[in-house]
Amino acid sequence: MSFALTTPRMHRLAVHSLCALASALVLASSVSVTSARAESPTKFMQRVANELISATRSGSSIAIGKVITNYADVYSIGLSALGSYASRLKRSDRSAYHRGLTLFVARYAAKESPKYPVVKAVMTGATKGGRNVYYVDSRVFMRGGQTYDVRWVLYKRGSRYKVRDAEVIGLRASSYLDTLFQKYIGENGGNPRALVTALNR
Repeated sequence: MSFALTTPRMHRLAVHSLCALASALVLASSVSVTSARAESPTKFMQRVANELISATRSGSSIAIGKVITNYADVYSIGLSALGSYASRLKRSDRSAYHRGLTLFVARYAAKESPKYPVVKAVMTGATKGGRNVYYVDSRVFMRGGQTYDVRWVLYKRGSRYKVRDAEVIGLRASSYLDTLFQKYIGENGGNPRALVTALNR
């Protein structure tokens, strides 16, 4: 990830704020759709967590990207991250933008996750939020003995769940993407096309 988006200062911000998330399934952090079948939100999220932990252990950005593509709400996360710049993103650039977002998160996770090795993630409960929104609480166990509590935000459309966000020690993962992306666009003429280009390098 050798593009200007990851300036040292912003990179440190991302590392410090997302370290628990990077270790626990990283974002992004996480971003498409999978059948919920008869799964409860906790069973669904446990399956996602197991697959993402396996992918991060492999160190492969391709493997991590597949998990992101299969389970996360990339479209909603991506548009939210643009803030007021979302209206300036041309329709013809949307596919490239969401592809680049997935690539950016997958590369970041592949690079940072070895620093925060996860032993397991255990779902501890779920609550219903607003319409079609579910919160799944989990505890992440690190190799060094540390634990982190992570709250996952799921959105359900029909019979399908999507991972929309994660919260670690009160910090939302999505908020840091928002900061990174909007700052980069603002520093590059206010045109989202500059971000799309950077993400896809």
